[in-house]
Amino acid sequence: MVRVDFLGTGQAIPTASRNHSAVLLSYKNENILVDCGEGTQRQFRKAKINPGKVTRLLITHWHGDHVLGIPGLIQTLALSKYNKTLYIYGPKGTKKFINEIIGIFVQVLKIKIEVKEVDGKFFENDDFSLTAEKLDHGIPSNGYAFVEKDKNRLDKAKLKKALKGLKMGKKDEVKLGKLRSGKDVVIDGKKIKSKGLVYSQKGKKISFIFDTGKCSGASKLAKDSDLAVMESTYSNDEVELAGKYHHLTTSMAAEIAKKAGVKELVLTHISQRFEYKEKKLLKEAREVFKNTRIARDLMTVEV
Repeated sequence: MVRVDFLGTGQAIPTASRNHSAVLLSYKNENILVDCGEGTQRQFRKAKINPGKVTRLLITHWHGDHVLGIPGLIQTLALSKYNKTLYIYGPKGTKKFINEIIGIFVQVLKIKIEVKEVDGKFFENDDFSLTAEKLDHGIPSNGYAFVEKDKNRLDKAKLKKALKGLKMGKKDEVKLGKLRSGKDVVIDGKKIKSKGLVYSQKGKKISFIFDTGKCSGASKLAKDSDLAVMESTYSNDEVELAGKYHHLTTSMAAEIAKKAGVKELVLTHISQRFEYKEKKLLKEAREVFKNTRIARDLMTVEV
């Protein structure tokens, strides 16, 4: 299961109900924070999530509403005796900006930080990979995709039938793991073939497409996503403004999701202009892509 916590869902100016951009993806031992707007560490507290669990920070771009919470987060981690390495990834210029942040503030305590400027697949382990794609926002900007790897699963009903009448010991239970990896095993003198008992379970894909105009990078990231988290700064009445400031309208985001085969679209980066008027945005998006909802602060989605 992949869990996504929306810590901040507002635009450049926060409102009473929406903090600046920050989304936390949690999977096994990884807690990946996408952007860290002003006040994010307080949003962690409201969500009853320990900020010390963060393992990686993905920065989409260097506009204040997406990064002004970084100094405070680093300070909190240091004061909390954070004993891991904080991996920070971002577009071109990220190393320079992180060094400047660290240089501005007097570091009473320090934590280990590793910074990388990324494009394409930049992280992979046995469980998942992380990919960055360039977006169109007038400055160096990245969107990101979390892709869980496919897993072999045992068909429990078929396995139960195959094992019927056989005596199972503790050592035989270990053999079931070998079945899952595609190997045949012998249990109680009977050969159990993995073929027909094992099936592949497709991994989940979560994409984060924040501030951008329509571009190929957004479409690549959204492709076949189980969940696409996408900005929708403007309504359909503001197409010219969206083009001018390199943002998406609700319909643009919905069109990207529909063409990309997204299963669920969550709209975020909601402007203060639509405070308590989100129904208008939702209606516009659902006219194009039905399975859409509007993010709200402290909302959780499980995939």
